[in-house]
Amino acid sequence: MRFLVHGSIAYDQLLSFDGSFTDAMDPSALEKLSVSYVMPHLERHHGGTGANIAWNLRLLDQEPLLVGAVGSDGGEYIDLLQHHGVNMTHTEKRMDAVTATAMIGTDSSERQIAFFHPGADGIALLPDTSKEKDVAYGIVSPRNPVRMLEAAAEMKKAGVPFLFDPGQLAHVFAQDEFRHAIQNSSGLVVNEYEWSLIQEKTGWEEADVLDACGLLIVTLGENGIRLVTKTEDVTVPACKIKKLVNPTGAGDAARVGLLVGLASGWSLADIGRLAAALASFVVEQEGTLLEAFDIRQLEERIEENYSVVLSL
Repeated sequence: MRFLVHGSIAYDQLLSFDGSFTDAMDPSALEKLSVSYVMPHLERHHGGTGANIAWNLRLLDQEPLLVGAVGSDGGEYIDLLQHHGVNMTHTEKRMDAVTATAMIGTDSSERQIAFFHPGADGIALLPDTSKEKDVAYGIVSPRNPVRMLEAAAEMKKAGVPFLFDPGQLAHVFAQDEFRHAIQNSSGLVVNEYEWSLIQEKTGWEEADVLDACGLLIVTLGENGIRLVTKTEDVTVPACKIKKLVNPTGAGDAARVGLLVGLASGWSLADIGRLAAALASFVVEQEGTLLEAFDIRQLEERIEENYSVVLSL
């Protein structure tokens, strides 16, 4: 199946902190916040929400069309993604900027603090994808907020069902922008923190979101994933993992399971199982792009954890 993936293409610098970020913070003095953390672990990887999602779709033998941008230093990243089978026709290369860069710190309790430089993505334009045929599903994931809103409107106009995934940019959108993007979509996907922020930003509760787009998905970290429609409310527990290494990228992997399951017409429970199982592989490694992956191992993990057989 073909999937239209709007999102960032970035270089990730992943730092790990042995301890809790909160130990250095005084809740009563946040307006004067000035903290520093010694991060003994550093890894550099390819990343970006769009690239992560497109990469994992290829692992499931799907056809992603990646809409994003790289800078003057992004040639090798384009080559890597193309070699992996990602369609890069709609990825813009800007020679007047660098590729987006994310610096993500994670503490021992999986709390994260991230800084993101948009680079080329901050000045790139939205390409015309209206001529793409047979697109089964799409996703608008974090990148330039203006391009995200444009992409949501474009896919609505083209009749392409898509998930709206505001991610770390949930605080950026104005109320009307947020509401309109959700109304254009076929579903809203967020984590617990983003969901609480969105309720505040939009003034909407769960029922309002379901009236607007029909589907709300909230990822719950180690507690699994919740999928809600007007008629169903399903929470799928997380998969057991061999070892927690770094949670960065797990959410993007989960979104691939959601996309494939939704496009395949699966039940909410099975969609959640696929999403949770995919995410479990990513947290077992440093970096967001899975190198060694076997669909049979994914199917086995689903069966071991949920006692159901899903054929991919």
